[in-house]
Amino acid sequence: MAPPILKLDDIALTFGGEPLLTGASFQVEAGDRLCLVGRNGSGKSTLLKIAAGLSEAQSGDIFRHPSVTIRYLEQAPDFGTFTSVRAFAEAGLGPGDDPYRVHYLLDQLGLSGDEDPHLLSGGEARRAALAQVMAPEPDILLLDEPTNHLDLPVIEWLEGELQRMKSAIVLISHDRRFLENIARSTLWLDRGVVRRMDRGFAEFESWRDKLLEEEALEQHKLGRAIVREEHWLRYGVTARRKRNMRRLGELQAMRQRHRTHRGPTGTVEVTVSDIRESGKLVIEAQSIGKSFGDRPIVKDFSIRVHRGDRIGLVGRNGAGKTTLLNLLTGALTADSGTVRWGANLEMVSLDQKRDDLDPDETLEHFLTDGRGGTLPVNGQQRHVTGYMKDFLFQPEQARTPVRELSGGERARLILARNLAKPANLIILDEPTNDLDMETLDLLQELIAGFAGTVILVSHDRDFLDRTVSSIIAPADPQVPNGQWLQFAGGYSDMLAQRSEVPQAGGREKTKAAARPLEKKAAAPGRKLSYKQKYALESLPGRISEAESAIAALEEKMAAPDFFTTDPAGFNNAAKTLSELRDSLERMEEEWLELEMLRESLESGG
Repeated sequence: MAPPILKLDDIALTFGGEPLLTGASFQVEAGDRLCLVGRNGSGKSTLLKIAAGLSEAQSGDIFRHPSVTIRYLEQAPDFGTFTSVRAFAEAGLGPGDDPYRVHYLLDQLGLSGDEDPHLLSGGEARRAALAQVMAPEPDILLLDEPTNHLDLPVIEWLEGELQRMKSAIVLISHDRRFLENIARSTLWLDRGVVRRMDRGFAEFESWRDKLLEEEALEQHKLGRAIVREEHWLRYGVTARRKRNMRRLGELQAMRQRHRTHRGPTGTVEVTVSDIRESGKLVIEAQSIGKSFGDRPIVKDFSIRVHRGDRIGLVGRNGAGKTTLLNLLTGALTADSGTVRWGANLEMVSLDQKRDDLDPDETLEHFLTDGRGGTLPVNGQQRHVTGYMKDFLFQPEQARTPVRELSGGERARLILARNLAKPANLIILDEPTNDLDMETLDLLQELIAGFAGTVILVSHDRDFLDRTVSSIIAPADPQVPNGQWLQFAGGYSDMLAQRSEVPQAGGREKTKAAARPLEKKAAAPGRKLSYKQKYALESLPGRISEAESAIAALEEKMAAPDFFTTDPAGFNNAAKTLSELRDSLERMEEEWLELEMLRESLESGG
């Protein structure tokens, strides 16, 4: 086995009386591809900064090979006094490094180098920071959330570039697909210590769950052993008990181990406050258009959003995703076309703008809007500390200022505040930024189980595949021209329907050689099956029959004396009505998905 070029042994660090790292150890060998995973606030970024030499541990040993170069990508780059992005990126080069590498990276990342680094957007700042740390091709590259604020083409380019580099990589990311494509070994930071699995991230969750099960079993056995020893102390022979001081000492040690054991952190309890359901039709846009100057952002776009739809918006940064989202939700007025909204809509938007948070505001004040110690959730007043526990905040953090939270904890705080509001339409703008895997899992479950409608913007391919039922994307992914298309399924389904293959260099190439998509006959073998065609033809009639049956039942149940004269019949009618509505909703969703698939195939998708 090759000797390590970086080694951390028994690293310990305590913040505010609470141990953050309690004996964390890991090593990096030449060419390693490691991902560092763990809950928000577990100390991942702190451990990476200690490895980079930017923070000090309170105890422990650190070995860095004298000839090794290390570069660290932090979540919030410091541009200091640099007047251009190029100057900032070149500052990462060593004496023998090739300056052309900076030019190449800036070009691939869509930056000229002349930009003022202090005026960059979040995505541009992240790209500039990537150019700085990647330019020297260091021996060890430490990356903290490299995909945050990046669009999908850049993320896919970054994957290809990192795979070609010879650097050893230690990576922190919330992006499952990115981790699976880059990492070959996994480091799990849990309760202050690091455990290593010499397999990729795809196998992490089953490995973690197995370790936690073994730990729970061990604690159960220890508890049983303590009970047996305590029984011996009470009922054993007195003379024997006085003589066997060693056994008494072992019992005390077992009690101490059991008492000081730090169990795994609980899970987030994510729910959305209940509210009456919206109408069947949520949003209907007909031939809407929006331009800024001479540039069309949205051109002749139409869509019908039904209750229960889960729609994802994807595209390059600057393609117009936010503009289209604002048109659909009424935050922006279209230049042409019409937008109609359904009845009873209650919308909650989670935009994750953590920069808008007041750093001096306490968690309690933020969650309650300064109205005391309670907040309304699902129509009932809940104490703020109890609600905080649902999102893995401790009661003593109620008066903690926002500035002391990590990026992931701030994301969780915004999630907690917004999900307390009643809603039947949720708008999610980059909801996955900085969330840990467990919170992401529960956010996915929330979307899957939510009775209302969800529209989300995301660059997380795995999250999109797990949550949405259709994707809206630019018709031309290379050069946005204001035309948008809707595809059935998730992100991978969209690629399959477009026959796109992600390429290194940040470009998604189509069979049309990056030309705007044109109407053409479906490729041989790519057509609806007989079963799908039959369903598409028969569903409108079945939907009409269900609507008639529902209308008849509603009229019957509206009779003022129906319940008093026949309560059993009323209850049976109510049950039948609920089943008919569920059946109607399923048929409408099936018809919509089949119709979208048919349109996609006929247009050449």
